[in-house]
Amino acid sequence: MRDNLIEKNIKKEIDLDFINTLKFDEKGLIPVVVQDVHTKEVLMLAYMNKESMKKTLTDKKATYFSRSREKLWTKGETSENTQQVVGFYYDCDKDTILLIVKQKGVACHTGNYSCFFNEIFCDKEVSKTELLQRLYKLIEDRKNNPKEGSYTNYLFDKGLDKILKKVGEESAEVIIGAKNENKNEMIYEISDLAYHVLVLMVNSNITIEDIKNELSGRNH
Repeated sequence: MRDNLIEKNIKKEIDLDFINTLKFDEKGLIPVVVQDVHTKEVLMLAYMNKESMKKTLTDKKATYFSRSREKLWTKGETSENTQQVVGFYYDCDKDTILLIVKQKGVACHTGNYSCFFNEIFCDKEVSKTELLQRLYKLIEDRKNNPKEGSYTNYLFDKGLDKILKKVGEESAEVIIGAKNENKNEMIYEISDLAYHVLVLMVNSNITIEDIKNELSGRNH
């Protein structure tokens, strides 16, 4: 009865009939590619069955089927590294799901942000596209998962006053570089300032999206 009520409530928002058109394998599973909504980075590959798919669409929290444990599992149920679902797609062959998520913490059980950290080749110019967002995520991960010897964790441990002091110092260095009319010096100091501002943002729970939204609403 409860499952019928859940399915009825979902249908008010999403027509679940599409699930029956998908091509699940012989075990009733379908692969799911998980992508970060902000960085567009592929975070992991998992599997869903019909039950976990319905639960994901109901709760808007990524829920998968564990092939090793043969049971449903919601991402972050033990680690708290949850995935809020903001987009759900299937491909042209109807045999693969693309899940767009807001990742809290890291996606990989190894402590890496993405499960795909074993790099063989990467076009560095392309990888720079979302560099600020990736740096923000790294700083956020340092806050949630402290790493011994990390300068970022040193700043978080010292607290807001220390972070503000560094922002002030780096702002002054940018001004000095500008007064010296030294482009390379300015680039170096602006980079330092950008990093410390990102640390301040993470410490204050301000996201890059918050800044983008503010800027997009202004008349420049």
